[in-house]
Amino acid sequence: MNRIGLPIQVAHNPTDCSKDNPTDRRFFPHVTRACAGVLFDSLKTVVPLMRKTHTRTGLTTMVHVIRKAYELGRQVTEQALEALNITDAVLLPRWNDTISPQ
Repeated sequence: MNRIGLPIQVAHNPTDCSKDNPTDRRFFPHVTRACAGVLFDSLKTVVPLMRKTHTRTGLTTMVHVIRKAYELGRQVTEQALEALNITDAVLLPRWNDTISPQ
């Protein structure tokens, strides 16, 4: 649960998500255009380009760089999973979940 007790939206990216996710399909061409012709040599180069990406209808990006190394192969216990109040999200329920406070 987050600090203010609001639901948390979780998005899972399936295999070939650009093909299946309508938001990805409509937005990634704009990201590609913003980054065209630029050599991705560092995060200092890439992050500002992605942050300035937008569409005419007002869709913009939020870019967060995660510098933490995550341990692979960790499993959540069944008890911990049941303690979370997880429901399918309204938008794209196959790939998105909502975790609500108890």
